[in-house]
Amino acid sequence: MEQRNLGLQHVPVIGIGCNNFGTRLDAAQSAAVVAAGIETGAVFFDTADVYGAGASEEFLGAALGTQRDRVFIATKFGIPFGDQTGGAHPDYVRFACEASLRRLGTDVIDLYQLHAPDHAVPLAETLGAMDELVTAGLVRQIGCSNFTAHELRDADHLAKGAHFVSVQNQYSLLWREPEVSLFAALEETGACLLPYYPLANGLLTGKYHRCAPIPEGTRLALMGEERAAHWLSEGLFETVEAIRSISEETGYSMLTLAFSWLLSHEPVTCVIAGASSPEQVRTNAGAVQKLEPALLERLNELTLPEALP
Repeated sequence: MEQRNLGLQHVPVIGIGCNNFGTRLDAAQSAAVVAAGIETGAVFFDTADVYGAGASEEFLGAALGTQRDRVFIATKFGIPFGDQTGGAHPDYVRFACEASLRRLGTDVIDLYQLHAPDHAVPLAETLGAMDELVTAGLVRQIGCSNFTAHELRDADHLAKGAHFVSVQNQYSLLWREPEVSLFAALEETGACLLPYYPLANGLLTGKYHRCAPIPEGTRLALMGEERAAHWLSEGLFETVEAIRSISEETGYSMLTLAFSWLLSHEPVTCVIAGASSPEQVRTNAGAVQKLEPALLERLNELTLPEALP
């Protein structure tokens, strides 16, 4: 699989989001997904302490066993769960990291990410605590998630040691807001983008159809009605149907169009895609193609946000 630079490290262009581990998937099912990731080269595993209230990290660590050195582990902290307070206070940063290391069964985390800004704590203090983790050898690099351009620029200015090398935000053919608000800051700071929801909660897989029931067990079926209503809106479905037409015309799957379009943008290093089965991992891993410039332009024009020229 193609590799790209993430700070000082190299990662595959397709990663596996582990939010299903410990929620929709048990330990054995999670292990099967991990094995498929190693088999296909999709060895960027992105998890968080809040996923499954710690179970995701535990299942990932157990599944890796002696194969830890073959993979790239990214995890996140900061969102409260169970009896954990969350946040980004320096004391909690160290505590959360050590807890994640125990659950993962490893002595180092490749990418440690602040899951969301904590406006109650000075960002410089959080960055200082995360830099201490890097200095101590517990973390190789640091990143953030759900940061605005302003927050990313502030972090880059305030960092005295380790800088955020990545930002994990929502980005897809159906959500192009980062192009408006974030891309310039990524270029200025040198950070890369790790898109989550690359398939727009499954809409870009092709399994949802207008006026048809939502397939059981899918992400949208398990989502609250208010959130699901947004993703099932008439406007989004019109765009999805147009992308489906392009898929049928060109012979590229909707999955290939979605992933390959994302990876055609320079700030994108790795696309984080959730998986609930080994088959899904294999499909995701094989989906990336180099799309023709004319096709990329058609997709751009079809999904162009109003705020973009």
